[in-house]
Amino acid sequence: MALITVLYNIVEGLVSTALGADDETLALFGFGLDSFIESISGFGVLLMVRRLTAHGPASRTEAEKRALRITGYAFYALAFMLIATSAMSIYQGHVPESTQWGVIVGGISIATMWWLVQEKRKVASALNSAPLRADANCTMVCIYMSISILASSLVFELTGFAYADVLGAIAITWFSISEGRECFEKVKGHECSCETECA
Repeated sequence: MALITVLYNIVEGLVSTALGADDETLALFGFGLDSFIESISGFGVLLMVRRLTAHGPASRTEAEKRALRITGYAFYALAFMLIATSAMSIYQGHVPESTQWGVIVGGISIATMWWLVQEKRKVASALNSAPLRADANCTMVCIYMSISILASSLVFELTGFAYADVLGAIAITWFSISEGRECFEKVKGHECSCETECA
């Protein structure tokens, strides 16, 4: 599942950034950049799955911690970039050419991520792993982000509301900061921060 997550996010990132740049859609472009960062995060999870399979529960390896730190900083950098470009878009009164692709990509992403959450939970149960259960629950953030891009894109397509795209980008900014903080929490060993309980 971790490998599928990495590959899917790379493809989603390529498609979303290309379409977002073509339509000048800030939210979709930022969503694509986030997908690239998610692929780095997925690589960290892949390392964790291999460690758990081979050695059982143990402290995170330095490679895992390094991947988490890189991912955390990347999420913060994305958030900073989106804040800056959102402010510039508001100042310049920029309006995207279309957000139709945001609707399509958002819908596909919601369906795919929901499937991944269910499969990750099955793997977590099979390995009886709290960290993997937490990772599965954290993947729900990707679903919320996909809902944000879908909703903001739909609002613009249906109403032409000028700031719908910026609001979508701001939502992605919030989720990026949340995910960045989550990465650093995991480095400290707080594995269950995405779960309601760690039973």
